[in-house]
Amino acid sequence: MWSRRTFLLSMATVPAVLAACGSDDSPSSTAAPASGAATSTGSTTAATGASSTAAAGAPGTTSTPSATAAAPTTAAAGTAAGSSGGGGEKVTLRLGFFPNITDAPALVGVQQGLFAKALGANVTLKTSSYNAGPAATEALFADAIDATYLGPNPAINAFVKSGGAALRIVAGSTSGGAFLVVSPSINSAADLKGKKLASPQLGGTQDVALRSWLKQQGLSADTNGGGDVSIVPQDNGLTLDAFKSGHIAGGWLPEPWATRLMQDGGAKVLVDERTLWPNGQFVTTHLIVAKKFLDNHPDVIKGLIQGELDTLDYLKANVAEAQKAANAQINAITQKPLADTVVAASWKNLEFTYDPIASSLKTSADAATAVGLLDKVDLDGIYSLDILNGLLKDKGLAEVKGL
Repeated sequence: MWSRRTFLLSMATVPAVLAACGSDDSPSSTAAPASGAATSTGSTTAATGASSTAAAGAPGTTSTPSATAAAPTTAAAGTAAGSSGGGGEKVTLRLGFFPNITDAPALVGVQQGLFAKALGANVTLKTSSYNAGPAATEALFADAIDATYLGPNPAINAFVKSGGAALRIVAGSTSGGAFLVVSPSINSAADLKGKKLASPQLGGTQDVALRSWLKQQGLSADTNGGGDVSIVPQDNGLTLDAFKSGHIAGGWLPEPWATRLMQDGGAKVLVDERTLWPNGQFVTTHLIVAKKFLDNHPDVIKGLIQGELDTLDYLKANVAEAQKAANAQINAITQKPLADTVVAASWKNLEFTYDPIASSLKTSADAATAVGLLDKVDLDGIYSLDILNGLLKDKGLAEVKGL
């Protein structure tokens, strides 16, 4: 079961994602409503009913007073070898993801229309964006989305909270791309005592990684911002200005936010998370699906996974074009693109893979338990990899394993 503290946190309404309203060179977005903590990129925003529609690959924006909708939005594809939407049935697939380079397979798959093509003409793809995993899982519980790209710890939490009934991990996406970046004067863990550090959201993947690492260094950090090191969960888009102003001494951040602090704020790397894992591999992002949607529409999920496989091939074969597409989709969501140098540097720190790297999920769960955010859990059944492995077999590739 969840720890009492985490259960109470999870049952509270997720705070609204703050606008990334930094300096002129900082990506920004309009604050989203508290009930979904989402920026709608095609799906209806839960609290407002705001929505927009456009063709995949042709970003545009529609605004409401409380949410910004960014295209590609409702994307119905042409003919494809993917899903037929259940033998002619018209189906809507609502997909979540994050405006981070760690979500490049999602960003590029949507922007280039690769998901829509694989899903087929009978499937309408609607997308929503989130700042961090807990907000996305709240949307899943609220039946606002059917699938989402997500980090390991929010997936674990949602699986446990629902007694294993809410979701399944159906594919990997990304490994790597997380760093503890700090002020140049900080040279060791001991130098962090009395400092403030940022994480994207309490209970999120980087938040748990930071708390676990600090504990291993003999430093305390409680969920109220106290302890030897004060952890300040905040929107990734706010970290650069907070760092420049001296409000925080750094943060454990996913890409591209770690690189932005280094290039634009003069931060340096204290911990590259890859150095903490065997072979430098750990799940940063994977693809999860609501179990009820998977049960009702396995053919649609097959199309979605096929779209990811097609996107991964595209990422490898067209690096420069893929970087531009990812940045264009970030711009559609945040209303401001990243610098090309930030995208290129971030890209080098990531490995895009369909393998969910299941062994690292168990380690992430153990880390959350060790820092008091999760009780000991049984993750049996969290993976559903049959569809992925069937597609890999068709491509002549080796199967991947779950727990």
